[in-house]
Amino acid sequence: MPAYVIAYAGDFRDPAALEEYRRGNTGAVANHGGRFVARGGAVEVLEGPWPWERCVVMEFPDPDAARAWYGSDEYAPLKAIRQAASTTQIILVEGV
Repeated sequence: MPAYVIAYAGDFRDPAALEEYRRGNTGAVANHGGRFVARGGAVEVLEGPWPWERCVVMEFPDPDAARAWYGSDEYAPLKAIRQAASTTQIILVEGV
């Protein structure tokens, strides 16, 4: 069953660091069988509050692959860059 990692981001404090993060994370996601479904495109709020500036959706083959990406040694330094350069909320959702 596929799994989706959805990231909501805002409060961008270091655009150059975030560009480095995006470049590195492209390969990290692919190395765990994932792909980007949406990556910062236009967001149209249809209902409720939306405090975020950016939305990213990644698809992985299954929840274990998504967890392996998030917990990997490859992603750890990228995660630290992202956390220092922005505010992000990330969730894992199982697909159908």
